[in-house]
Amino acid sequence: MGGTISVDENIHVVIVGGGFGGIAAGKQLKSYRIPYTLIDIKDAFHHNPGALRAAVESGFAKKTFISFKETFAENFKQGKVIDIDLENQNVVLESGEIVHFSHLILATGSSGPFPGKFTEPVAMANAIQMYEDLVKKVQEAQRVVVVGGGSAGVEMAAEIKTDYPDKEVILIHSKIPLADVQLLPSVRQGVKEILLKKGVQLQLGQHVTNLQDVVPNETQNDMKLLTDKGLEIIADMVICCTGIRINSSAYSNAFKDQLAENGALKVNEHLQVNGIENVYAIGDCADVKEPKMAYHAVLHGAVAVDNIANSLRKKPLKAYKPGSLTMLLSMGRNDGVGQLYGYHVGKLIVVLAKSRDLLVWKSWREMGQTAPC
Repeated sequence: MGGTISVDENIHVVIVGGGFGGIAAGKQLKSYRIPYTLIDIKDAFHHNPGALRAAVESGFAKKTFISFKETFAENFKQGKVIDIDLENQNVVLESGEIVHFSHLILATGSSGPFPGKFTEPVAMANAIQMYEDLVKKVQEAQRVVVVGGGSAGVEMAAEIKTDYPDKEVILIHSKIPLADVQLLPSVRQGVKEILLKKGVQLQLGQHVTNLQDVVPNETQNDMKLLTDKGLEIIADMVICCTGIRINSSAYSNAFKDQLAENGALKVNEHLQVNGIENVYAIGDCADVKEPKMAYHAVLHGAVAVDNIANSLRKKPLKAYKPGSLTMLLSMGRNDGVGQLYGYHVGKLIVVLAKSRDLLVWKSWREMGQTAPC
């Protein structure tokens, strides 16, 4: 960063989305003293890498929510963005409020099932209580089925089995390999071995055909799940870790010509939305060929803000270049496996780097606040 910037009264950056990329952008704009507004549907940042542990460990959820107001003060606004008026450079909120921008950073992330994602406005206290309620339901259920064996699904199954080793935990996945397709085969095999060691039952290469007939995240005796291979599984609780998709609802109407097939925004090497110099897309909603991860979103946020600053100073813009894949899978607080700069790493490194506390301390530090005990 190159210090503060003197700007005229017409400069105002709006950030839509307060995830990892959004808060990184907000903090950097603050350091540049560029006027900005951060808009999010929640009143607190959610450290969602900790969401799965918050679903099984009482008291952990409060560590994963950090007030936006305490960090961003009057620069934060809670609300749901429903449209972008490009002609007049306005962001339109569900409440009818209009927020004008000179530059726009879209950081809307992805949407999916709870735990982990919220699709409607929610207060921090209510969000924490949703997790505490889920913990109680997990505790009540003796047979838990996790549907989906991507990164979230394997971590969810491991968290449950770590805290409740006597529960029957079954993981159903439509593919044979587990976790992210971009991980090394040895890492994906390591995930499988850890789950089996913990006692998770794996039903791989099978698709649940009646998922619409069960209520997820609720305790109900003798729920029946059917698969396309003819398997019948009885559960007391079903947790869905499927269906993550780009959250394009805020911008899809305004950017029809810039949408990729998955709903992400097509961007150039500077992370500007194609053909629109003053609009940037970062994180999950940027169509960049790399895994959708918090780490990458933070890097995107820094590049976008540096480029806004450089454009104001008439300096050349920075290019974002995807690097080697780094992904650490926490398999409960006492185990894990992952990939660091393209290389396989094992339990010791992953436990020390991530599994013990899921990096919640890092988000509290980023937000300039003190974590609760």
